[in-house]
Amino acid sequence: MTTMFRYSVFLQDPCDPGLSLSPGRSVMAEPDYLEGDCDELIKPKKLINPVKNSRNHQDLHRELLMNQKRGLAAQNKPELQKVLEKRKREQVLKAQKEEQEAHKKRSDLEIELMKRQQKLEQLELEQQKNEDEQENTPEFVKMKSNLRRTKQETDGEERTT
Repeated sequence: MTTMFRYSVFLQDPCDPGLSLSPGRSVMAEPDYLEGDCDELIKPKKLINPVKNSRNHQDLHRELLMNQKRGLAAQNKPELQKVLEKRKREQVLKAQKEEQEAHKKRSDLEIELMKRQQKLEQLELEQQKNEDEQENTPEFVKMKSNLRRTKQETDGEERTT
C-alpha cells in the first residue's frame, strides 16, 4: 500500500501532467510548460534556423516565389545534371574563345600556308569536275577526240620528216 501511495502522489504532481495515466491521455509525455502552473521552470525558446535567416536563402526564396507567380516553373533537373550542363557550356565557350584568339594571332607563315592549301583544294575540285565531265560524256565524243589527237600526231610526224 505504501508503494501505491507513492505512485499516486507522483502521478498527481501538478508540475508534471504528462506522466499522469488517466484513461483519456496518451502514453507520450506532454511538455510541462504548456500549463502555467509551474513558474519555476525555464521555458524553452524556439531555436533560430541560421539557414532561413541567411540573406542568400531569403533572396533565393523570394526569387522562387516571383518565378512561381509569373508561371516560370523551376526546372525539375537533378543538381548533378545542372552542374554537368553548366560545365559543358563553359567548355564550349572556352573552346570558342580559344578558336577566335587563334584566328586573330596567326603569323604570316600560317596565312600563306592557308592560302596555298585553299588553292590546292580548288585545283583538286576543278580536276574532279573535269574527270566527272569526261566520264559523263558519250563514247562517240571521246572517240572523236581520240581520232583528232591521233590525226594531229601523224600530221606532226609528217611535217618533221
